[in-house]
Amino acid sequence: MRTRITATLAALTTLTVAGAIGTTTAATAGTETGEAPAGPDIASVTGAADVRLTYQRDDDIRSFAFDAHAAPYTNGPIPTADGRTLPGAPNDATGTVKITHHAAQWDITFTAEGRVDSMVTAPGYATLTAVITTVSPGGPDYWIGKRFGFSVYDAGKDRPRRFRDRVGFSWEFMNMTRNAKGEWAESEVGTSMAPAPFAPVEAGGYTVTHADLPPAPKDRS
Repeated sequence: MRTRITATLAALTTLTVAGAIGTTTAATAGTETGEAPAGPDIASVTGAADVRLTYQRDDDIRSFAFDAHAAPYTNGPIPTADGRTLPGAPNDATGTVKITHHAAQWDITFTAEGRVDSMVTAPGYATLTAVITTVSPGGPDYWIGKRFGFSVYDAGKDRPRRFRDRVGFSWEFMNMTRNAKGEWAESEVGTSMAPAPFAPVEAGGYTVTHADLPPAPKDRS
């Protein structure tokens, strides 16, 4: 199993960012050109890891890889309550998410990839959302076009064989609503919405770079 985990992580780290990442050092320049601004105050979530579900015991290998970067005010236009129109939202983001699930019972692996559209961070913590764009054969193709939420807890540098990072995701039991008939079903996921990071990392890890959400471009002093 450990060999498969290592191979999976090696494959996941080859992700490429979907969307342009700005190279200017001025934050305002990035938002004006529709690219992610560059500089030390740009939030990001990067890394790849295998996780364990504490509520489900099996030999499956579930992996998540993130390469997400803040791109504030780029996914608009968005009207505001006071009549203005902004070029996007402060939590707009760009990048990729890759999900890999190896089902041990059938010895099959499927992958799904998504385009990141939003992200919010705090020190050591982040939530982000991505719209699924591709699913490999044998995977849940009904995922394509759906937005999923993810959360990441970056616990800092780990000691050897000790992993403290965590991941959360917005399917299975984590995003349910009950209709008038008493039936449970998954709800749509809004931008930057995700449950707490409930799944412990077993191999690999993540880095969360925090930055506060910036004001709208025209409101900068």
